[in-house]
Amino acid sequence: MLATLGSSDWVGEKTGVGEPEIIALHGWGRSGADFGTILQGTNAIALHLPGFGPTVAPPEAWSSADYADHLAAALADFPPVILVGHSFGGRVAVRLAARHPERVKALVLTGVPLTKTTRAAKPALAFRVARALHALKLLPEQTMESLRQQYGSADYRAATGVMRQILVKAVAEDYLEDAARVLHPVIMVWGELDQSAPVAAARKALDCFPNATLRVVPQASHLLEGSLEEGVAKAVSDASKL
Repeated sequence: MLATLGSSDWVGEKTGVGEPEIIALHGWGRSGADFGTILQGTNAIALHLPGFGPTVAPPEAWSSADYADHLAAALADFPPVILVGHSFGGRVAVRLAARHPERVKALVLTGVPLTKTTRAAKPALAFRVARALHALKLLPEQTMESLRQQYGSADYRAATGVMRQILVKAVAEDYLEDAARVLHPVIMVWGELDQSAPVAAARKALDCFPNATLRVVPQASHLLEGSLEEGVAKAVSDASKL
């Protein structure tokens, strides 16, 4: 059932009959519908982050900290909540817990690109040259966009306007300093075969969180389905008992 978060303009899929005790934040290009099975039987709301699902994009290129600050304001009248974050939503959850700890009871994170374990590959030479020419206004925007579609990631190609700017910001961010400031209990649930957010990076982040555990789900990947979905549901249940 589509509902608003209190009196704010944040909307999501509501489960249960009481005030939400759990707030779920989805991944890039996804929506709150991803948590339908995970949140069954709980008082929760799986938000549609601004710019995804039925919601409009932010008025400017928000960072994950901007998402976190706006959401923290919407949670001002609620008791501390459990934040469940998948991928991009987990970035927002970590930022919120570090910047507004009074709003949070615990975190459940899955498939969140919190840091990198290898140096990012340089873009193809042809793309770097084209980008330089475009900056000098020597290459038309139409040609540059064609090259972006050729060389960019699937998420980058699908995003447009302010959402593409938000994606570029998010990809460049690192969250280890914020992780060290999160004193809440953190349950990390990772797919063994996750390529978008590898387990190696999760283990690196685990060393930074003061109070975290990591559960690796064999043969699971990045999306919330199958055994990973089951593992996250179990983690949400465990966090509710803390």
